[in-house]
Amino acid sequence: MPEAGSPKDGLADRLLAWFDQHRRDLPWRRDRDPYRIWVSEIMLQQTRVATVVPYFERFVARFPDVAALAAADRDDVLKAWEGLGYYRRVHHLKDAAELLVRDGAGQVPEDPAALRALPGIGRYTAGAIGSQAFGRPEPVVDGNVRRVLCRLWARAEDPRSKALQDWLWDIAGALIPAARPGAFNEALMELGATVCTDRKPRCGTCPLGTLCDAWREGDPEGYPTKVERKPIPHFDVTAGIIRRGRRILITRRRDDAMLGGLWEFPGGKLEPGESLEKCLVREIDEELAIDIRVERPFVAVDHAYTHFRITLHTFLCRHSRGRPRDLGCAAHRWVHVGELDRFAFPKADRVVLEKLREEPWI
Repeated sequence: MPEAGSPKDGLADRLLAWFDQHRRDLPWRRDRDPYRIWVSEIMLQQTRVATVVPYFERFVARFPDVAALAAADRDDVLKAWEGLGYYRRVHHLKDAAELLVRDGAGQVPEDPAALRALPGIGRYTAGAIGSQAFGRPEPVVDGNVRRVLCRLWARAEDPRSKALQDWLWDIAGALIPAARPGAFNEALMELGATVCTDRKPRCGTCPLGTLCDAWREGDPEGYPTKVERKPIPHFDVTAGIIRRGRRILITRRRDDAMLGGLWEFPGGKLEPGESLEKCLVREIDEELAIDIRVERPFVAVDHAYTHFRITLHTFLCRHSRGRPRDLGCAAHRWVHVGELDRFAFPKADRVVLEKLREEPWI
């Protein structure tokens, strides 16, 4: 191996020499603590490095090791993650820490099979931890690595195909050196993130430029093949700021739901033919079995998730009858506005929260 294109002699040496000179100073690179590497890799999934850095520093300061994370209250862990998104990741991180403590080790395991048995750790994350923390010659393939390898060998297949995925893992495993495997993996990812970028790659500064088949063809941006994206659906969603005296009703999403464990202003998705007000009254009845009086619109928030977009329409409401029951939520609380910062909310709800502070009745 390689099975196609020009030879790639000296690739690892070139890449590591470049990385030693150009690597970014990132907080999880300052030691080889397996826990810190694990946390960073989970945070970096589908999230930009610049976004992750402050979250990482706050998170490991508050939960410095496996034992601290396992012992922490889940609501506190969610609050520390608030705003980073993809909340399933932090639930898996917390679950895995509890498993490690419960099983008696309390440490991130070195064995790849043991790593992959933990919640939220797949082939990529196990390879990243194994190579960076323990010096094991385990490959990694993420979006950046895929782009670099596809360009080096001018592979034009559908990036979602099993054939290409298998080839990528095979080639990444064949390339990884016995010495400094973690640095090599980081260098591949760094090259994809900073030089071999999706658009306008900086080929003139690439240490692997003369080895690259796509560069030789004059079309690096043509690899890997671009996949046509489907239109992103949009949904209208209602939520009620339901008041009883000077308290507001908030509900906690079930752990197995999207945004699981977060608190929110209760409501739900608009159905065809419904008015926004009728939708809200229906959703509150289905979720909490209470009656409300919708007083007036409050604020509308547009928000984009990975696969869909929403407009969150909020209304100021009064509780009129019934004792809340947790039919469509995990829990509920009546709280003062000043207490809301104690709870972890989705981004869209936090916009509403900021507007609430401007209300004269608070």
